[in-house]
Amino acid sequence: MSAARGTDYDVLVVGAGIGGIYACHRLTDIGLRVLGVEGADDVGGVWFHNRYPGARVDLEGLWYCYHDADLYREWQWTERYPAQPELQRYLSHAADRWKVRDSFRFQTWLRAASWDEAGHRWLATLHTGETVSTRFLIMTTGQLSIARPPAFPGLEEFQGEWVQTANWPDPGPDLDGRKIGIIGTSASGVQAIPHLARAADQLTVFQRTPHYVAPAHNRPLDPDRIAQHVTRADRLWAEVIAHPGGTDIPLPAGPAADFDEAQRAALLDARWAYGAHAMTTVFSDQSTDQAVNDIVAEYMRDKIRSTVNSAADAERMIPRAYPLGTHRMAVDIGYYETFNRDNVELVSLLENPIERITRTGVQLRDGHVELDLLVLATGFQPFVGALYQSHLSGVGGVPMAEHWQRGPMAYLGLLTTQFPNLFLPTGPGSPSVLANMFAGNEHHVELIVDLVTHMQANGHTKVEASATEEDRWKAELDRLSRPLLRYEFDNYMVHVNRDDGSRVFMPYPGGFNRYVEICEHRFGADHFGFEFS
Repeated sequence: MSAARGTDYDVLVVGAGIGGIYACHRLTDIGLRVLGVEGADDVGGVWFHNRYPGARVDLEGLWYCYHDADLYREWQWTERYPAQPELQRYLSHAADRWKVRDSFRFQTWLRAASWDEAGHRWLATLHTGETVSTRFLIMTTGQLSIARPPAFPGLEEFQGEWVQTANWPDPGPDLDGRKIGIIGTSASGVQAIPHLARAADQLTVFQRTPHYVAPAHNRPLDPDRIAQHVTRADRLWAEVIAHPGGTDIPLPAGPAADFDEAQRAALLDARWAYGAHAMTTVFSDQSTDQAVNDIVAEYMRDKIRSTVNSAADAERMIPRAYPLGTHRMAVDIGYYETFNRDNVELVSLLENPIERITRTGVQLRDGHVELDLLVLATGFQPFVGALYQSHLSGVGGVPMAEHWQRGPMAYLGLLTTQFPNLFLPTGPGSPSVLANMFAGNEHHVELIVDLVTHMQANGHTKVEASATEEDRWKAELDRLSRPLLRYEFDNYMVHVNRDDGSRVFMPYPGGFNRYVEICEHRFGADHFGFEFS
């Protein structure tokens, strides 16, 4: 059943992923008239579109989920790190459990939205040409949801098939016995490559930048462990908001100088055995001290050397261009081992760059690779892709892209000046991609419920961020991020102004637990930093 037709709403929710499902659930719970729009034909958001072979989350399912105690008790994950089909089923189950499907219009896109100052409402234009009016606009469109457009000359001439991991079709292309090429070896590429290799006659991996890759050590979930978590369902949220990442990833053991060489080796072995993002939190100073970072990085480089049979390929796959943890850690199941297969070839684009795509494959500076399927795992337009694509215009008609031209930033990551009544769950200025996105979305939606309820009780129709407090919040993020190695290296979390080299670190780096405490204090102090009218 689709959402009821109408033109006036209390809330317009854009996106039916993690945040959109929860926002519709909670805002209908408090009696608001809610419309959700979603371009896909079902719920799931990023887990609807990222259905490439091998797609799975890199946080444990026992934590990467909603923390509604009743829902938690009735769902059982089958694996430590759930794969895309299971994540899609879970989000579909939550949507049904909370009866939010009726709030959504699927296969419906927001084309533009402008702020009406006279009425204190947003006027939104849908792809159908219909205009709807809403008091509040909530953009639950995700921070990594819009694929970076392909920028390879000649792609339009390619006579084979090409697909993007971020928009994998359903059904997907036939892989068996084909000559496949994949460009990109970050998180999505790392997951897809072992699966493509098992199906292909020949797989060519075009590596742009080598990345640090940690093992997932994925496995079926132990029923006893599930039972232990279920018995704590009522307490799990308290545990989530007490952790810097909103998960249970081990915390740093302390500064590297506190441990001798043998103790460091034992710590590294233990973290490698734990797997995944535990390698980014071995020592408390590895994110700020290059020498300490090198200790962990060299340990991981040795793992590459001991796994990849070809010494030349191993050296090509060793990251040296950036410190460990300054790009998101990729998590693998058999990635490095895949390069020991006879049907897999590695091409380092640092040594032999792509000149163009041809009718039959990829032309390199030195040689041509014949292909009949090309996979592009080339990343996303982070933080702003979906927002800019939605053509949002704030007070005075200012476009969001112009408002943020010196770097995206919102007060507490939730509202930005000149865009009243526009909520940006897990937006720039919040922990966002540095924390569990389920927890971040749940927390932000509850803050939105608090703000809306406060406004209703006091007869307000407009809320916006204080320009002064937004500037102070941006300055606080700058203060916290400057000591980080990540701040100095180009990565998707840093906006760089090319004219003067100034940098804006977009997510809040102080930890999800500290961020929750700050929000509790400011909301408790008469919603400090928000202006109502």
